[in-house]
This record gives sequence, structure tokens and C-alpha cells, in this order.
Amino acid sequence: MKNLDNKDFLYLKIGHKIERQIQSGVLKLGDKLPSTRIMGQQYGVSISTVLQAYYYLESKSLIASKPRSGYYVTFSAHTLPDSPAMSNPDPNSILGKNTELIIDFFQNISTETVVNLSLGVPSEKLLPIAKLNKVLHEAIGSLTHGGTIQGDILGKKKLRRQIAQRSALWGGVLTEDDVIITSGCTSALSLALMAVTEPGDTIAVESPVYFGLIQLANTLGLRVIELPTHPLYGMDTEALQTAIDTNEIKAVAVISNFSNPMGNTMSDNSKKALVEIIEKHNIPLIEDDIYGEIYYGDHRPTTCKTYDTKGLVLLCSSFSKTLSSGYRIGWISPGKFKAEVIRLKLYVSSTTTTVTEEAVSLFLEKGRYDHHLRKLRQRLHANSLQFLVAIGKYFPEETKVSRPQGSFLLWVQLPAHIDTRVLYKSAVANGVRFSPGRIFTLQEQYCNCMRLSYALEWNNKVDDALKCLGQLIKDYK
Repeated sequence: MKNLDNKDFLYLKIGHKIERQIQSGVLKLGDKLPSTRIMGQQYGVSISTVLQAYYYLESKSLIASKPRSGYYVTFSAHTLPDSPAMSNPDPNSILGKNTELIIDFFQNISTETVVNLSLGVPSEKLLPIAKLNKVLHEAIGSLTHGGTIQGDILGKKKLRRQIAQRSALWGGVLTEDDVIITSGCTSALSLALMAVTEPGDTIAVESPVYFGLIQLANTLGLRVIELPTHPLYGMDTEALQTAIDTNEIKAVAVISNFSNPMGNTMSDNSKKALVEIIEKHNIPLIEDDIYGEIYYGDHRPTTCKTYDTKGLVLLCSSFSKTLSSGYRIGWISPGKFKAEVIRLKLYVSSTTTTVTEEAVSLFLEKGRYDHHLRKLRQRLHANSLQFLVAIGKYFPEETKVSRPQGSFLLWVQLPAHIDTRVLYKSAVANGVRFSPGRIFTLQEQYCNCMRLSYALEWNNKVDDALKCLGQLIKDYK
């Protein structure tokens, strides 16, 4: 990975410094930035480099140019909607299903949708399609018999080694033998749940929680306890301890970095505390880190697996949210449950697709993945600010929105009288899709909430869609 002192990244160094000043309020709404000539002299760079920095800030809606006048700050954190409060699910409610609601949601996806704000993966416009096609052709040519021969049940060794090497970014020390390739992250989560639970067991999860996880739990006959979750800091570990004291918890499941749907990230101390709790009670922790590479800060956040000393953390992830959902390349580092996961994989799916494994491996090997991630993070961070500004402008004043520091999901809390299940039908009729909040829980809650995805190309059509959605909310009766 290139250092930011390199010439190619000088504009980012300048841009990030100005961005921090805007976010902290040192530069306030309406302030004029120094001219490109003065900034160039101050940093010892060319005017074109300063312009690149200003264009970067413009892409995030932090500044704007005025003809024959210069660049002005157009962003203020104080004008953005407040964050939602900590969730408060019923700790005694451990039964429930929302399968019919989710099926109805997916079966009624309009093919005439103009703007899809319920995307669970990045739009193809944010992905390196041409480069992926190139490595896919290379993969077919490099494999024996064009990849038609079944591969290793653990997955391609070269790919497992590259995933293990990347663990150093979050403080891990994985080896290729610690990693098993799966058919996407859902497959990894499924194998993890089956490895550590039996039908009738109880698991503890965040609330709101990724609907795919609770559907897996329902399918496997598991009971689910939803725990209070902070919109910034994640699962309440004290509530988890209370749940363990009063219930026989067989597993805990969490998205510790940029959770779906709330977007929160657990601090290092909270991750350590969570691992200490599960190790004290010998309870497996299933950690979904599928969004961990999409961070907006200076470094990748740690994982709970970083602090695992007893092999109780089963870390799951994939390349679906960063590279290609269609390639179905996920992975799991199952710790002490490796033998059981291998046994289950043999019965459930045997091996994964060798061609796409090779393609992803080549993409990582050639250094294209990190280059793509840098661009993806910049665009998604810019989108998040665009969405927050638009929501603050178009939605009712009482609206509250999460402030994720990574990923591409926003959790929106609307006035209490609004039912987003009803609102959804009106939105689809107007060419806009979102995810109703009720699908992210097994309890009767979050009916006035929605999840919005900003993993698409920002343009006037998206802005108009948010404006339309905001008006539908204001007109709701």
C-alpha cells in the first residue's frame, strides 16, 4: 500500500486535513477557503494538486465553488439530523418470526424501480467490472481443464493465504490453515451456527439485527434473544452478561464493525469485553466482519477475533460487499470448531467454485484489490455525507439518522406515527425502494424505521428520490 507522502496522494493529504477542520468546526459553514495559489504556496505543491484536493472535498459536499469568488464551506455537522437512541428490545421475548414479512418484501420488488435504496451490495457502477472480467479470463486460462475440476474442500490455498495475510490489518495472526472458503458470507454464518448449536438452543444477537441472520436462526430452529444496541458503539455487553445470567445462551452473534442495519462499530475495549465474557462462560461468538474493509478512517478497525485467546470466535466474511456478490466467495476462520465446520461443509456444499476463487486470488495478488478499496471507500464516504445532508433537508425535523464510519448503510428513525411497511408501498409506487425497519427484528418494533443504502452512484436522480421519499413521509397520514 502506498504511503500518503507519495506524490499521487498529496491532494488527499491536503483534503483530509481540511476535512478534519470542517468536521470539527474549525472551518464553519460559509467560511471561504484560501485560494489555490495561496494553498499551493503553503503546502509547497502545484495549483493542480490543490484543485484535486478541492474537487475531493466537493465530491463529499463539504465545499462548493462560486464563480469568480472561490471555494466556500457548505457543510456543518450541527445541521445534520441527530443520531437514534439506543435500542430497547424486550429481553424476555425470545420467540417470534418475520419470515412472511421478508418474503412479502422481496416478492414485491418492483421491476420499475427508479432508485433502489435497499441495495445490500454496491451498485455495479462502483465496482471494477472490466478488471474483474480480465482476471476471470486469466483464471480460466491458468486452471487445469479451465477450472472444471473440483477443488480442495478448504478452498484454494493461494486465496486462503492471501486472506490470512490480510488479517494483519486488523491485528490478526491467521495462517492459511485457519481459513476455509465458503459460498459467500451467508454460507459461512450458516456453517458457524450449525457447528455450535442444535435445534431449540438460544442465541443472543444485536437489535436491530441483519434479517438474514434471524432467518437462518429460524430455519435451524433456534430461539433468539435481541439485546440493546447503541447506534454508535454497538451491542450492550452489560445486557449480554445479564442475558447469560438468566438464560442458557449457546452462542452470540455480532457484526462488530459497521453493523447491518445500524452501522455502529464496537470500540476496541468493547470488543475485548465481549470476548472476555464469552471466554468466561465458554460461549462461541460468531462474528460477521463483512463490512470491515469499508472504513472511512485512517486504519482498519480490529475485530473480536483479534482478542480471541481460546479459539471461541468464528470469524466470517466475504468479498460480496467490496468486489462481487455474484462470485460467491466468502470465508470463515472457525477457531477450535474447524473440524466440525469442515464436516458440515462436506455435507452441505462440498467445494466452492474454483474459477471465481482463482479470479479473486489473482485480483488480490496483483494489488488491484487495495487500489479498488481506496476508491470505493472515498466514494461511499462522500455518498454518506450527501445522504445525511439530503435527509436533513428533505425529511421531517424529528428524523434521526445513524452516523456510520464505514459500510454503506443508514438507519433512519422517523416520527413514531409512521409505519414504514405502509410507507414502503407508496414509495415503490413512486419509483423508490428502501428496507422497512420491521424486517430487522423478531419483535413488534422499529415500525417507524428504515434502512437506506447509499452504495450507488450519487446523482440528481438519487437526490430527487430522497426528496420524494421525504415528501411522502411528511404527507403520511
